[in-house]
Amino acid sequence: MEIGRLLTAMVTPFDENGAVDYAQAQRLALALLDSGSDGVVLAGTTGESPTLSHEEKMRLFSEVKGAIGPRGAVVAGTGTYNTSESVELSREAERLGVDGLLLTCPYYNKPSQDGLYRHFETIARAVSLPCIIYNIPSRTGVNMTADTQVRLAQIDNMLGVKEASGDLAQIAQIIEEARAGFRVWSGDDQMTLPILAIGGYGVISVISHLAGSQMRQIVQSYLSGNVDDSARIHRRLLPLMTVVMTATGSPPGVKCALNAVGFRVGLPRLPLVEPDGEAAERISAELRRQRIDLAVAV
Repeated sequence: MEIGRLLTAMVTPFDENGAVDYAQAQRLALALLDSGSDGVVLAGTTGESPTLSHEEKMRLFSEVKGAIGPRGAVVAGTGTYNTSESVELSREAERLGVDGLLLTCPYYNKPSQDGLYRHFETIARAVSLPCIIYNIPSRTGVNMTADTQVRLAQIDNMLGVKEASGDLAQIAQIIEEARAGFRVWSGDDQMTLPILAIGGYGVISVISHLAGSQMRQIVQSYLSGNVDDSARIHRRLLPLMTVVMTATGSPPGVKCALNAVGFRVGLPRLPLVEPDGEAAERISAELRRQRIDLAVAV
């Protein structure tokens, strides 16, 4: 399965009682593929992974992969701050038939660079699936340096990194020094075009819930040499990227937006809460100014 250049970091839909709505997750994954995504990342930051149980994650992986089959990639978020638990989750996800794994930097315990290397090496060598590192120091409290990522890139099934450090110098070093074929996806919608400009591969996106075909066009236009078109779309979407991510943070912002356009995904689980009235109105106002690519489930 080709993992693809545009992946959506998918929200986890909940029903009115706060339970995972697996049928709606299947519908959302299919709608995202229809609107331009090459695949979906499940149980990541946007999927509220800290509040999902082991059993909920595994059923989510199985149900969504069963729905989309070979049409698109399913990348399962199986990385935690516990190496042995991450290995267990990763092996189980592999048995369920997912196409790749997203492995976040361990959070809270703040390991050294050697600890980070050994954590990811241990998980990658325990499975045969392609693995994507997720470097997001604003959430984990630790930055995985370019040197560590370049070292990890030597592992055969280490496919690439979702880079959300915001450090273009670091990202450029990874792209320059990592082995051929090691992919760098932007982990921040607003950094998509700058990362493409220095040799990045694509984006693992939040805003593609709403503007999937437009995010796809940003990538494709840039790769085909139509930089002006790519930049024009990027500029047009920047206000939406900003309001969805900053009004109340992610994923409450994108869940609010999806609910507002009529694709019901429920409220976030505590400790996250829905946007207040003012923030929700800012999101709704921007949605009215934008073109929405997602087909709304009836």
